[in-house]
Amino acid sequence: YKNVFGKEDTLLNRLDEPDYDTLMTSAGYVNDLVYNLNVPVYFGIIPSSTEIWSDRLPAGAPTADEKAIIDDLYDTVQTFTIDMYSALEEHKDEEIYYRTDHHWTSLGAYYGYTALMEAMGMEPVDLADYERTTVTDQFYGTIFSASGVRWVAPDRIDTYIPADGVKVTSYFDGTPSQGSLYVDSYLEVKDKYSYFLGGVQPLCVVETGLTDAPRLLLIRDSYSDSLAPFLTQSFSEIHLFDTRMNKTSIKAYVEENEIDQVVVLYSISNFISSSKDMFLLGR
Repeated sequence: YKNVFGKEDTLLNRLDEPDYDTLMTSAGYVNDLVYNLNVPVYFGIIPSSTEIWSDRLPAGAPTADEKAIIDDLYDTVQTFTIDMYSALEEHKDEEIYYRTDHHWTSLGAYYGYTALMEAMGMEPVDLADYERTTVTDQFYGTIFSASGVRWVAPDRIDTYIPADGVKVTSYFDGTPSQGSLYVDSYLEVKDKYSYFLGGVQPLCVVETGLTDAPRLLLIRDSYSDSLAPFLTQSFSEIHLFDTRMNKTSIKAYVEENEIDQVVVLYSISNFISSSKDMFLLGR
């Protein structure tokens, strides 16, 4: 079984050992970016809740050694690397992942943001300066839906960063529409995680009004949807780019939009399974 019911009412997804050659091929595509772009490239892999909360796993439930996989990838890439692992591991006693969903919580995303800021030599904002708002306490995520376990308490979704003053343009079908950091209508439906930015989209551009801050291109998966609010505190523009749906040349995009820094950020399971889309990175 891929889904495991763990301690503290936590549902965990086991990760199968990846094919090493495929992994190295994907790392090679990340390196292509470095050769093709004239701006710094940062690379981060987000470990899963199964890894960081491995003490919640039932005895004898096998799962891949994510630390070793991440270390191998970081040894292979020619980019700057982001130590997401330590940032999350350090706070593993806090609610940094959902218990019923594979994503990190807003709190987990904040620690991921601090790791990114550290890698870039930038100063993160202090969470103590922001108020925590619980937008729902009735979230049941994707692992819950797949698990058949029904007695688990729901998760809550929190935010810290207010949405005002930020302009969001979403490209759900390739054409621009007005978006939002938070889309309240999703709190009424099952897929509540799409509350962040409105969910899966090929491209989303966030303009913050911080005129003297750099422009960031984030090549990402859905974990970055809940990271984006924190990034609004440090960048003038954040371009969220999903290579699984967006086949534009990254090189051309960086030049046209005067991007200052590029970050490739994936959860470990998505990085392993998205290898066929990674070849687009070098273009």
